[in-house]
Amino acid sequence: QVQLVESEGGLVQAGGSLRLSCTASITIFSFYVMGWYRQAPGKQRELVASITQGGSTNYADSVKGRFTISRDNAKKTVYLQMNNLKPGDTAVYYCNAERVGIPRLTYWGQGTQVTVSS
Repeated sequence: QVQLVESEGGLVQAGGSLRLSCTASITIFSFYVMGWYRQAPGKQRELVASITQGGSTNYADSVKGRFTISRDNAKKTVYLQMNNLKPGDTAVYYCNAERVGIPRLTYWGQGTQVTVSS
């Protein structure tokens, strides 16, 4: 079975920073592309960032230059470093794991609230 456990989010002021982590109970972690999604009230869930086993990354335009995704394959953990946070970043953030070549095998973390005050 696959389980993704996220760290606690939090309340931060605009311009502040926060780091999220997600640890996966996955036998072969390298088989998965890891990512972070977020969903704000009244909006669709959107991809924030993703990272392959080899370290290739992809970011939403809205977070480029501010957020950094990374993974530690030995620890089976993915991180999202969020800098210069803006009120528009307020959302529930979800960790995601997608099996390479088998997209139906997709798993989600429990979600954690990140609130950015102005």
